[in-house]
Amino acid sequence: MEDCLLGYTPEELTAYLQALGEKPFRAKQLYDWLHKGVEFDEMSNLPNGLRERLKQSDVAIGVSIIKTLVSQKDGTEKYLFSLRDGNVVEGVLMRYNYGNTLCISSQVGCRMGCAFCASTLEGRVRDMTAGEMLGEVVAVNRLHAQGDKRGVTNIVMMGSGEPLDNYDNVVRFLRLVSAPKGINISLRNVSVSTCGLADRIDDLAEENLPITLSISLHAPTDEARRRIMPIANKYSIERLMKACRDYVDKVGRRIVFEYALIEGVNTSLDDADRLAALTRGLLCHINLIPLNDVPERDLRAPGQKGIDAFQKRLESLHVSVTRRREMGADIEGACGQLRRKHLSTEEK
Repeated sequence: MEDCLLGYTPEELTAYLQALGEKPFRAKQLYDWLHKGVEFDEMSNLPNGLRERLKQSDVAIGVSIIKTLVSQKDGTEKYLFSLRDGNVVEGVLMRYNYGNTLCISSQVGCRMGCAFCASTLEGRVRDMTAGEMLGEVVAVNRLHAQGDKRGVTNIVMMGSGEPLDNYDNVVRFLRLVSAPKGINISLRNVSVSTCGLADRIDDLAEENLPITLSISLHAPTDEARRRIMPIANKYSIERLMKACRDYVDKVGRRIVFEYALIEGVNTSLDDADRLAALTRGLLCHINLIPLNDVPERDLRAPGQKGIDAFQKRLESLHVSVTRRREMGADIEGACGQLRRKHLSTEEK
């Protein structure tokens, strides 16, 4: 799919407008409007003729918010984004003391098949373009930005889709979102999550981008991991951990291991011991996630006692570990839930 104009670099916009017979300064004006999430009709300093021409042949943003849910518990906001071809994806804005973190999607659906994730239940429809990913950010920015104050200060790529399965578009997005003339969000404030595509982790290391890499590990053994994550049939934990160690050696940034606690699968004290041994000596942090129940797969979170025991065991083994703060539970905060509800409604 051809990208929206938001997915263009300043150089690409300049070349495009010059091909239309426009002066180079028009590209800067257009670029500034696009990164404010503005559609052609509102670009007041562009000539009417140019605006009409662009409307006939191009898409400005390509993403719009069609539904917003606001948590009464913590102010978390969940968005349903509509894409120009009628597909929908989700995003979640979470407010912290250090800023506002937006979780964005990188694909429409997902083909990784992780048992605990609702996003993958209908499979992958298509990859998102870099401009569409950026469109999620500018749409929320426009909703919340005040003056020079940004609505979005941090980004996590943990929504629908496997980012490294859409590698080229994701890397392009990372360069666009951190561009000094655009939104200019520091890549140190961006997290990219993967279920463990080891070959692509190797590729990402070569990009040497100062992002935070998050690995959806979720089990300390191949046997347990294969029960819940089909990708484990392609990449063993040994292969994945080698990619992680090489990544840290190359980039020098700490890796975060995401670990969803699933009753009867990965929550024993022996599992905690294996997890500690697996990550020993690696610059990393473990983020424990009480599972959002997935009734379709009969997967449940353990009780509070089990969660506390698992965390305390890791702490006793001198593992850097925290439990993820649960946010948006009252607004279908788990990845894929709102989209699935929307699609079900559309089918009726």
